[in-house]
Amino acid sequence: MRLGVAFSGGLTPPEVVQCVEAAERLGYESAWMTEGHGGDQFAILAACAMRTERILLGTAISSVFVRSAPTIAMAAATVDHLSSGRFILGLGSSHKVQVEPEHGLVFAQPVQRLRESIDVVRALLRDGAVSYRGQAISIELFDFWFAPRRTAIPIYVAGVFPRMLEICGEIADGALLTWCTLDHAREAAHHVLEGARRAGRRDAVDVATLLSCSVAADPRVARDRMRAPIATYAFRFPRYRKLMAASGFADEVEQVRATWAGGDPERAMRLVPDALIDRITVAGTANECRARIEAYRQAGITLPIVMPRVTGADAVSQALEVLEACSPPGGR
Repeated sequence: MRLGVAFSGGLTPPEVVQCVEAAERLGYESAWMTEGHGGDQFAILAACAMRTERILLGTAISSVFVRSAPTIAMAAATVDHLSSGRFILGLGSSHKVQVEPEHGLVFAQPVQRLRESIDVVRALLRDGAVSYRGQAISIELFDFWFAPRRTAIPIYVAGVFPRMLEICGEIADGALLTWCTLDHAREAAHHVLEGARRAGRRDAVDVATLLSCSVAADPRVARDRMRAPIATYAFRFPRYRKLMAASGFADEVEQVRATWAGGDPERAMRLVPDALIDRITVAGTANECRARIEAYRQAGITLPIVMPRVTGADAVSQALEVLEACSPPGGR
């Protein structure tokens, strides 16, 4: 019963560490840290490494644009040392709407940059030094001044649509999904397998998904906690807006986007339909959430990763409630 947990906004870095400690006690296999605006993921995972012993620690995901490939490799090797070999590197291209306006960087050749970043990271871990000439990345020379604990670290890659999912199967140890319906989970698992087969790989490729999660005795309360993150993604990120629309809610998602763009985010949140929340999240009573996680397993997800969507002064309590309600049977 493999199960991970991920953290995004709503918690301070020390609170994330507190929750990861709890996750280890409850039997979670792995803990993942997103980034965006929620704190430096490698620093937070390093702190988690020093306070835990068994739980795996991963990035979900680290952008190949906002850090250079050698910096990513150095950070990964550092956390891997501090965690005694428990680190997983999750990588992705991020989004043009984040990379350019938020970081002042040019978003170009995202797939090629991702491929080449993985090449550089693997070369540095394996050889300790790299010179590289690619289409998106050119490095004259970068070398580690320390020996990595492992010469190969598992690399998971973010994917949404078929082309990227097949690339995950081709080059990665795992695929990382998010805002995933059960139907999309089945299709994604198929495309990951196709990519692996085409590359002649015999080793299994993990298919993991972040599952935005809220637990409450009243399912309406749990659903209401999901309206803000869904509306935010529908407004800000074309890739996920397209995914939500494809799940059968094209008109509703467009109305949410247009309302937010028109200057009324509160109304946009209220317009998120309950049926969409039920399709792309894990929200409800503890029993309902556990059943939903199992449905994702049956759909082909080999590693469900619950991500508490929390906010407010009692955010830690909300996160711990999710962890306890959804924990593997041996941890409850």
